[in-house]
Amino acid sequence: MIRFLCVLSVTAFTLALATCTARPGLLEQVNTLGTLRVATVNSAMTYYLDADGPTGFEYDLARAFAEQLGVRLEIEVLPDRRAVLDAVASGRAQIGAGIAVSDARRERVRFTPPYAESKLEAVYRVHRDKPETLAELSGHLTLPADTALAAWLRSRHPDIEFTVDPSANTEELMDRVADGELDITIANAEIVAMNQRYYPNLRVAFDLPDVRQRLAWAFPPAPTIGGDHFLYNKAIAFLHDVRADGRLRILRDRYFGHVERLGFVGGQEFARQVDDRLGRWRKYFKRAARKYDLDWRLLAAIGYQESHWDKDAVSPTTVRGIMMLTQAAAKEVDVDNRRDPQQSIDGGAQYFVRMFDRLPDEIRPPDRTWFALAAYNIGYGHVMDARRLLEARNRDPNLWVNLRDALPWLTQERYISNTRYGYARGHEAATYVGNIRAYYDILTWMTNSHAAEEPPALEDGKSQTAPKSETDIQDPATISIDSPAF
Repeated sequence: MIRFLCVLSVTAFTLALATCTARPGLLEQVNTLGTLRVATVNSAMTYYLDADGPTGFEYDLARAFAEQLGVRLEIEVLPDRRAVLDAVASGRAQIGAGIAVSDARRERVRFTPPYAESKLEAVYRVHRDKPETLAELSGHLTLPADTALAAWLRSRHPDIEFTVDPSANTEELMDRVADGELDITIANAEIVAMNQRYYPNLRVAFDLPDVRQRLAWAFPPAPTIGGDHFLYNKAIAFLHDVRADGRLRILRDRYFGHVERLGFVGGQEFARQVDDRLGRWRKYFKRAARKYDLDWRLLAAIGYQESHWDKDAVSPTTVRGIMMLTQAAAKEVDVDNRRDPQQSIDGGAQYFVRMFDRLPDEIRPPDRTWFALAAYNIGYGHVMDARRLLEARNRDPNLWVNLRDALPWLTQERYISNTRYGYARGHEAATYVGNIRAYYDILTWMTNSHAAEEPPALEDGKSQTAPKSETDIQDPATISIDSPAF
């Protein structure tokens, strides 16, 4: 009996040890499951679905980290940042992405060093009284519930009155300000610039001079016993590396490098022309898009940049029609009447595809599209000249952010002497591509990219299969991704 009790005691002790074993660390969990679980919100700054599938600045950044770890990325989309913090603090997600650092949030999670910083701007509707300072916002300011700014205002400016809307995000509040439903809200400057393209009547009243929004990745709080710092430290090292080697700059440029391109007047004029002219030619853009496996909105953006959708447009250099084809380009794509809208749009689409397909294989989407647009504007040979100038200076010639820098060199004698094709209006080409990117973004937003009816833009010369309807791409709670990020 005594021996049985001893055996039972040893067994119980062993079981106790087994049940008291520390939970695997985050990095061990990631490696064992082969999955990095990242929580974030659905927004233009973080993660969203476009015609080609999941995208977004935070999504691509997290995907690059998962690739470095050699695991799958699993995105959990949550309704607001408070829910993201809950998921991280509870351990349900290993990382929270797209979170602004604040003292209150530091009490719940631990942050990496910030990898992005933006000023905050107060925005109002044009023709309303323009406030000059925070003191003038009393009783008129509305903020989303999950912003860190509300806590900051309460602690630093307790005399400022404001309303918190628990059911709205920042972009919805800006929409309501633009419609005149609300007076003022405060938002990240990049979000403001993006939304001003869609709502030209939004204006910046002032920026908050003593506060900046600093973005970082959130991790579960540090354990009180032992240490689980391995994944956290790897994330810090990764963020340091992507900043040092330029990948972070490239990624930010990809998403935000063109957001201020149009300005108020350009955005208003574009919106007017969408109403006045696009409807007449939309069927031709869609027909050409189906024929050449393109997104019709990209073709429409090219057409607007070229002619403002004016079928009778003529430039001083005698290029003509909606897509402003030269005589040589028209002959190459079998267009005999450049002023015929259907012929012009079909010919422009065909000419763009030829530029796209002709580019070296190592130029990958989406940069490949921007390269093809530059070639459409100034010619393939000049784009190749700019690439060679980059190669001679040990800069990656396959990235748009670098080509955009190099195109203006084609106007400078010290560079022209080292090119095959000589002078080109490189500044114009860089602006041309930036404008088309902005027009395309606006058209995508206006036509609801989540329910795109047409095949998306070219990738490696082949079309992707577009969703049949909006219900086909409803965002599930979890989306698993394997493809590389940069």
